[in-house]
Amino acid sequence: MDSNKVLREQLLRLLQGGNAHMGIDEAVADFPMGRINEKPPNVPYSPWRLLEHIRITQWDILEFVRDPQHVSPSWPDGHWPAPEAQADEAKWKATLEGIHNDLRAFEEIIQDPATEFFGPIPHAQDYNIFREILLVADHNAYHIGEFGILRQVTGTWPKE
Repeated sequence: MDSNKVLREQLLRLLQGGNAHMGIDEAVADFPMGRINEKPPNVPYSPWRLLEHIRITQWDILEFVRDPQHVSPSWPDGHWPAPEAQADEAKWKATLEGIHNDLRAFEEIIQDPATEFFGPIPHAQDYNIFREILLVADHNAYHIGEFGILRQVTGTWPKE
């Protein structure tokens, strides 16, 4: 058994969802555009703002891995769109496209035979690629699950 191959396959599956949690595509399928900016009771953000938070945070982690000059947005405010920010259908689609593009970039990192998962990141000696991939997967899974709960409480799942 090639443990390196198994590790890469499992990390890909973790990022893509579908094992212990739903993936992003399942979570957003058939979401009603007229409800993307609606804040459910007792929740300080809309479905779009939650997805945009996923996108911003995932992008930040990706850039941290790839670019030694990257400066992360402030935490936590810089990882969320402004509270009053709203989206239209084009912005919703751009958010999802950004999530998908950055996920593909992580998948390419995972599939690259030159990727050393456990050695320190050259410009961040206390971190490694493996940790950053787990961080993205964990963060995405948490908020995708949260998105699913928002759909349940707002009745926005497709009627099936």
